[in-house]
Amino acid sequence: MNVLDIDPKQIARARELAGKVTDDVQAFIDKHTTVSVERSVLRLFGVDGAHKAPGVEIPLVNVVVEAVTKAGKLGLGVSTILAAAIKAAGPDAEPQEVCEKIAQGKIAIEDLPSVTPAEVEKLLAVRADSAIQRLDLCRRKKADKLSTYGDPAKPYKYLIVATGNIFEDVIQARAAVDAGADIIAVIRSTAQSLLDYVPIGTTTTGFGGTWATRENFRVMRNALDEEEKARDKYIRLTNYSSGLCMSEIAVLAALEDLDCLLNDSMYGILFRDINMKRTFIDQYFSRLVCATSGIMIQTGEDNYLTTAESLGAFHQVVASQFINESFAKKATLPDELIGLGHAYEMDPTRKNPFLLELGPALLVKECFPTNPLKYMPPTRHMTGDIFFGHVYDSFFSLVTVWAEQTTQLLGIPTEAIHTPFLQDRYLALGAAKYVHEAAADIAGEISFRKDGIIQNRARTVLAEAVQLLEEVERIGLMEAIAKARFADVKRAVNGGKGLDGVVPRDARYANPLLPRMVERGTANIGKRAPV
Repeated sequence: MNVLDIDPKQIARARELAGKVTDDVQAFIDKHTTVSVERSVLRLFGVDGAHKAPGVEIPLVNVVVEAVTKAGKLGLGVSTILAAAIKAAGPDAEPQEVCEKIAQGKIAIEDLPSVTPAEVEKLLAVRADSAIQRLDLCRRKKADKLSTYGDPAKPYKYLIVATGNIFEDVIQARAAVDAGADIIAVIRSTAQSLLDYVPIGTTTTGFGGTWATRENFRVMRNALDEEEKARDKYIRLTNYSSGLCMSEIAVLAALEDLDCLLNDSMYGILFRDINMKRTFIDQYFSRLVCATSGIMIQTGEDNYLTTAESLGAFHQVVASQFINESFAKKATLPDELIGLGHAYEMDPTRKNPFLLELGPALLVKECFPTNPLKYMPPTRHMTGDIFFGHVYDSFFSLVTVWAEQTTQLLGIPTEAIHTPFLQDRYLALGAAKYVHEAAADIAGEISFRKDGIIQNRARTVLAEAVQLLEEVERIGLMEAIAKARFADVKRAVNGGKGLDGVVPRDARYANPLLPRMVERGTANIGKRAPV
């Protein structure tokens, strides 16, 4: 039922424009690679661990990709170098062994024999197939859990842990699950997105969050697996696939069976000043990994409303959602794995803020009816008054259930004061549970006054989103970002961090994993993904 009386042609127009916008960027993506994409390829081929240099341990994949870059051959793809080394050493040589020898200086990249893309495919075919099978295993595990435990009722109650110590995070996560949480998100350590490598091992000293590492993923996944068995309930695990190691973290998350990843096509550009060319290339590869492994992405449009006021900027959120959706579909993600984000961030001192929030939330649901929407709580206007904050969050919970959102990141009454304690999360879960049950069927019971505040607000937002998309289609997405059309944040096309890691593909570029992931992701679209 179209409770907002929205013209479906406008929604179709927005989707058409977003497709044209992303077509232009995809043409650029298809002609380039990055150091992080190539490191991801090595990880999918099973390369892991650290190279020990004097006084330091460096991720082996970084050492190898840096060596290939210095040799001026990254444009060929790291797969080409692996294949050449295997051709020289014999068919039994393994990628891990080859990479260790490159790092030790025992294999000189310049001395390797040349190989054609056809030879790369032949030499790496079995290993590439095995890599795809590992990603498939991640998908099957999720499907098995849903078959065994069923799916928690929606909206999923999503809670964060952020102690900096993975072992303390486990304690808080178990307590949150005990109180009713459905999704645990491990917040990443401050500024990790700016590191051009993934730390190794378990960590206990993060700031504002916990380092995203493969071992930390494994520790939390194992703990939540134990909770699942004890409670006969599927518990999802989330982390952050963004920043300079966007695609690598997606690979590590898949290998360690994470369920969701914060993954946005523009977040790193706008909020971490990572070069836009680097980000667009990396997000494509990361999303191919997610599509193959059945990981739900969750986009970050909620962040726009922390830098721009919701009343005047919500159309930017909707325009970005259409762009994120289009990029995701180009990476073969089905609707059920494209989690689109937005937030309840209206200035509470304004008249009728609840109605002005409800209209856009319902609009997002109408534009993306089959997507797992992720709704974020108020943060910008939190004052430190915990009693007001609790009431504020309860209105957010009411919009969540009314607009039939899939995932609700629970608002914490102590937001803007400190990293939440266990008791803070307990209060948030209890309040959200009450609102969810008290208003469980409200969406089907209430209609809205024609041309009233709610309908007019939704229509205005959609019209402004279409207008913005028309401008972006005319000038190009990169130029639109340079002109601060999203989140009121301006970024230069060739500015930011990581541009030096972008490399044009050589005419002989080879990456046997890319066509396999596209083929597998496309084949999976017709099947219901494990949500």
